[in-house]
Amino acid sequence: MDWNLRELRCFVAAAELGSFTDTAAQLQVSQAAVSRTIAGLETAIGVKLLRRVPRGCELTAAGQQILPQARIVLAEADRFTDFLSTRRGTLRLGYAWAALGSHTVQLQRDWAARHDTIELQLLRYNSPTAGLAEGLCDAAILRTSLEDKRFEQVVIGLERRLVAFPSDDRQWARRRHVSMREIADRTVVIDPRVGTTSSDLWTDPGHRPNFIESNDVDSWLDAITAGRGVGTTADATAHHHPRPGITYRPIKDGPRIAVRLAWWKDHRPDGMGDLLDIATKLYAEPRRRS
Repeated sequence: MDWNLRELRCFVAAAELGSFTDTAAQLQVSQAAVSRTIAGLETAIGVKLLRRVPRGCELTAAGQQILPQARIVLAEADRFTDFLSTRRGTLRLGYAWAALGSHTVQLQRDWAARHDTIELQLLRYNSPTAGLAEGLCDAAILRTSLEDKRFEQVVIGLERRLVAFPSDDRQWARRRHVSMREIADRTVVIDPRVGTTSSDLWTDPGHRPNFIESNDVDSWLDAITAGRGVGTTADATAHHHPRPGITYRPIKDGPRIAVRLAWWKDHRPDGMGDLLDIATKLYAEPRRRS
């Protein structure tokens, strides 16, 4: 069936107004154009929708059945149009566990100072690309490297690696930092889909921790709170997910974690240059102060 939204709008207007003349006035077209449009729709779907009466027009039985569905289609089309209009004024930035940690608020403020027509929207999605591959965001903050060549990625900074453990841990409660070797003696909770922790972090194959898996940052925190294990994570996690009963401490010999911004190679979002500039400067500032 070859029908279009213009025909549906004309049909719905005529059904609601009960007059081809009034429909023509509302749509700012000629009465003959209304007649042709509705006739075209009736031909496309193979049924008569409106009949002429002395005072205008009225729905046929088929028209009465089709009218509610036509209204639904038009409402969805309007919502889609609104989405497209809004999307042009929004840069959706996805992240899996944490955005930019202690830099997140300043990123939002610096962005707002530069852009009054594009809103920066932060969205959390627990997927390897933080929602980028799924089309849920325009760019993504990642702490693992993407092998998929469809994406462009740039390292914007480095973060310390922290260990998270129950605050009442008898061995570590008073410690200022922990070593990778000490963590190897524990059970470590990991998120294998998006996390930055794997057995590769421990160079001695005979001295590696046992691992248990979590589904996302919330289940990761739950497992650590319950004493099922400890976790290693980026510094940003401590800022985004503080939780009573969990202590974060630096891993003194833990390798730094690279923070990346990624986007589709064939679609560089509007404002991406400014986003890279702001984020890179935020990560560079602590080094300049030190």
